[in-house]
Amino acid sequence: MTLAVTELFENIWKNYLSVTPSAIRVHELLGAGEELINDHVAYRTFNLEKVGIDKLAAPLLALGYQAKGEYHFEAKKLYARHYEHADPTLPKVFISELLVEKMSSDVQAIIHKIVEQMDAQATQAENFLYSGTHWQISYDEYLTLLKESEYAAWLAAWGYRANHFTVSINHLEGIDCINQVNDIVRDGGFRLNSSGGEVKGSPDVKLEQSSTMADVHPVVFSDRTAEIPSCFYEFAKRYPMDCGNIYTGFVAASADKIFESTNQD
Repeated sequence: MTLAVTELFENIWKNYLSVTPSAIRVHELLGAGEELINDHVAYRTFNLEKVGIDKLAAPLLALGYQAKGEYHFEAKKLYARHYEHADPTLPKVFISELLVEKMSSDVQAIIHKIVEQMDAQATQAENFLYSGTHWQISYDEYLTLLKESEYAAWLAAWGYRANHFTVSINHLEGIDCINQVNDIVRDGGFRLNSSGGEVKGSPDVKLEQSSTMADVHPVVFSDRTAEIPSCFYEFAKRYPMDCGNIYTGFVAASADKIFESTNQD
């Protein structure tokens, strides 16, 4: 079972690297030749029956993952859930979905149009979590989505792939402070997500997070090719709860700002 999960995440990682080459540089900066432990990966989807959270979670549940926390993002019109494996060395998975019915009629029409292009069986393919887009969308349609929801625009352009991977600061050799990580990454030439401050969260909420701003990578739209934000790298430091166990959940207020790592300038 663990071997199957490891193979899945290796494929997800390769797909992520194909549009986020800077991730190799993060490993050089923080890994010093050692393997980095992945705290979690994140996915985006729409809350439509064909592609809702449950569809993305199905292959994870089959590999031993279980649903844990739930999260609501009122301003961004999102709902999310995170999943954990019984093996604590395996990454957590954070899946969010856009509440399509809360969007404008123009945005809803574009989203329904692209999802209708998907083969109903696509979500059952073993490569679904690293399969990319299953539709055609024009650049103008992308811009229409972008005006109302960066989240929707990103998903329409990139489809089903990891939105980000996350370095577990708790497992780094010789580094145990998120500010130290941020300094190393910044000095390495990266721009950090400063929305809400470079560090989101605190020891009081048992989780501190930061992230790079997304790479820029070309997307082939139906009518043109354009360079847009792709994926990014996150960094997470977890703290023990009163019982002594390390907190494994997420903090909605912090995650809300992490979403903005794929914003355009």
